[in-house]
Amino acid sequence: MRAALFMVCACASAVLVFAGVASAAGAGGATGPAFYVDGTLYRTVGTPTDLSRTGGPDSSFDTIYEFFGVQAHNVATAAPGDEGYNGGRWRVHGLQFADYAAAVTQFDTNGSGDFDSTAEVSAALTAGAATDIGIVKSFVCPAIPVPGA
Repeated sequence: MRAALFMVCACASAVLVFAGVASAAGAGGATGPAFYVDGTLYRTVGTPTDLSRTGGPDSSFDTIYEFFGVQAHNVATAAPGDEGYNGGRWRVHGLQFADYAAAVTQFDTNGSGDFDSTAEVSAALTAGAATDIGIVKSFVCPAIPVPGA
């Protein structure tokens, strides 16, 4: 009887642990590399926040440039420790390129093979090689340095 009770408790505990892990995974644990800030890769934690209708002033947000899949990682304008960093409040600006490969060739100043700094993105925007299509999302998420990156 004792052994049967022990097995029932052990199975119930395993189910609860599995459900907790599954739930935590769905809640948005830390991601892999998500965006660059001045050539350094950062990861984040996905949050369900939506700040698009809060009326917060532009100065209370930093910018993330979204590449819509033409490169693996986005580019953000600030990170913890930077002067004026807004604590992970972001406005995401979508980018379009007439010729992404040509833009990288022209504006990738450090030879990384992609855009990895605000300076590179700004240069492409100024030259007309990229177009900012506007804000596509506003939200909160932390910027966490990728270990060893």
